[in-house]
Amino acid sequence: GAPVLFVKKKDGSMRLCIDYRAMHFSKIDLRSGYHQLRVKEQDISKTAFRTRYGHYEFLVMPFGLTNAPAVFMDLMNRIFHEFLDNVAFLGHIVSTEGITMDPAKVEAITKCPRPTSVIEVRSFLGLAGYYRRFVEGFSRLALPLTKLMGKGEKFVWNEEREKCFEELKQRLVFAPVLTLPSGSGGF
Repeated sequence: GAPVLFVKKKDGSMRLCIDYRAMHFSKIDLRSGYHQLRVKEQDISKTAFRTRYGHYEFLVMPFGLTNAPAVFMDLMNRIFHEFLDNVAFLGHIVSTEGITMDPAKVEAITKCPRPTSVIEVRSFLGLAGYYRRFVEGFSRLALPLTKLMGKGEKFVWNEEREKCFEELKQRLVFAPVLTLPSGSGGF
């Protein structure tokens, strides 16, 4: 079981605290695979090194082995295979098909009202600009809105800017899936 302790509150009464940290403790530091994985018995001698204090061999995978990062990633992929279908990461969904925009962000873009101030234009362009790689010619398309943010520029919402705003929203809502080239065809 988890250890229990009492902590005194400000009013002098006691609070029961259960320390569940041990349940959530992992012996593997997933930020780095070095010194986490055992080296195969037949490969231990390949990790040998010499210091003025003697000769040593690593029993665990040290930093500097050429294949260490690949071995660690292969192990992580095998262990977490069933959880790697789709991963949400920084507003993107990464999957075997490629990278798409997070549906929650797409919904936020569709609900975005027409800007009524420079601050709102800046906010919209900040969100849209984060996903600029999903929109071909983003800079040209966003130029009328970007000009609104110029120093001393008066906020005038015209038909050109409305068209630009709606076009950006449409292109972001129907953004393509970004994938790596397959290599089988030309570029």
